Amino acid sequence: MPNFKRTKLACYSSYFTMSSVFCLPPLLFVTFNKIYGISWTLLGTLVLVNFCTQLTIDLIFSFFSRYFNVKKTVRVMPLITSLGLLIYALVPTFFPNYAYLGLVMGTVMFSVSAGLSEVLLSPIIAAMPSDNPQKDMSLLHSLYAVGIFSLIVISTLALKIIGNENWMYLTLFLALLPIISSVLFAISPIPEMNTENEGVPKTEKAKKKSLGLALCVGCIFFGACAENVMTNWISGYMESALSIDKTLGDILGMAVFAVFLGTARLVYAKYGKNIMKTILLGMSGAAVCYIVAGLCSNVIIAFVACILTGLCTAMLWPGSLIMMEENVPGVGVAAYALMAAGGDFGSSLAPQLMGIVVDNVSASGFAAKLGASMNLSTEQIGMKAGMLVSAAFPIIGVVIVILTIRYFKKAK
Repeated sequence: MPNFKRTKLACYSSYFTMSSVFCLPPLLFVTFNKIYGISWTLLGTLVLVNFCTQLTIDLIFSFFSRYFNVKKTVRVMPLITSLGLLIYALVPTFFPNYAYLGLVMGTVMFSVSAGLSEVLLSPIIAAMPSDNPQKDMSLLHSLYAVGIFSLIVISTLALKIIGNENWMYLTLFLALLPIISSVLFAISPIPEMNTENEGVPKTEKAKKKSLGLALCVGCIFFGACAENVMTNWISGYMESALSIDKTLGDILGMAVFAVFLGTARLVYAKYGKNIMKTILLGMSGAAVCYIVAGLCSNVIIAFVACILTGLCTAMLWPGSLIMMEENVPGVGVAAYALMAAGGDFGSSLAPQLMGIVVDNVSASGFAAKLGASMNLSTEQIGMKAGMLVSAAFPIIGVVIVILTIRYFKKAK
């Protein structure tokens, strides 16, 4: 039997470095807004482009997974990340007057790799022999949070030293990291996986299986919404809405958010058992955090609510995958791709909606009047309104999770 230790390490390192794809653009939102004059809506659209590209990759794999050579694809995947980040870094050199166009091009490129990672890394981990597959899956996703924390600390300190206007040098450094994952995959065995698309279910059992999968997709969709609004906007929210210094906000805000995200996943990997109950509690807690962050006038309480969202949403994405594995037997790469599509759709929709709400509410007469009465700027009112609207996602998610739990209990 092949030794898959290096393969696991390659998956873990790839997931770790992939965090730069998700985390770097939001960290630079304020910088892009000030240097290039890019609106909040367009900055939110970068997140939309990111996840829509991933969603496209997910859907392609959902329907055409049999036509892909998984082993070759996974080995090239990290290099695509490097290329996308390189394009990002070269924006000031080649696109000084069209910065947003360059950012979109770089985003599309590294988002292709991120989509492939979401589709392939989880089934690779699931396909390897293991005494505790739940632990391996949870550990894989915890490294995403560890990567976010590491990137926040490194980038915050680096930008403090070299200046925000030199952000491209940080990006160039990050472009070198995925090469390590590519080398590891090149020298490691890749397990065999089911890449067949099962097609339209014909039996009653297959129909029930498809319904169960659809409910899991719903759970991962709303879980991704709840997690990624805060992941993408916590930095800008703390700086603009809570008037917290960017360096302090990034390290004590976004970094602690990532610590909670990763710690919860590591704790579940070691001690967790009831994933359905965990997801339900996470959705409920996330809803409370968004409402508190949006309504509370106390900066410290709002700050705490933002970072606690990381704890609440930690197991919503990986937990939905674990729930699928436990309750929908015999799934292949196509099912993982469909789950990734649901997650990426939520990750693209929710942060973009936040940007639209912030811009539109900030420009309204309502924000001007309310801001004057509360001694807040219109942008602060817009940010708080965005948080309140975003609370709808975990609230609806609670309903979907309850329906899913009832369905699987009845099916058993």
